[in-house]
Amino acid sequence: MHRTTLMLPPELKIQAQRQAREQEVSFGEFIRQAIESKLKGSGADRRAEDPMFADLQVFRGDAPSDSAENHDDYLYGDAPA
Repeated sequence: MHRTTLMLPPELKIQAQRQAREQEVSFGEFIRQAIESKLKGSGADRRAEDPMFADLQVFRGDAPSDSAENHDDYLYGDAPA
């Protein structure tokens, strides 16, 4: 592990310390778990929450890897097959 210094607002630190005590884990372990939980909740799992990906009339499956570069072609025609 690597030591890391965090700047927290006083009230946030108090709340986190209280939660750590309630869960009977160290403050450091609580912070590690919170970060890990947040990271697991990002990425592909969040696609379901994104209206663009949820609207199956507009979007189906994985987006093309070149969609940023060729967005006009995808929107207005002549998109690569």
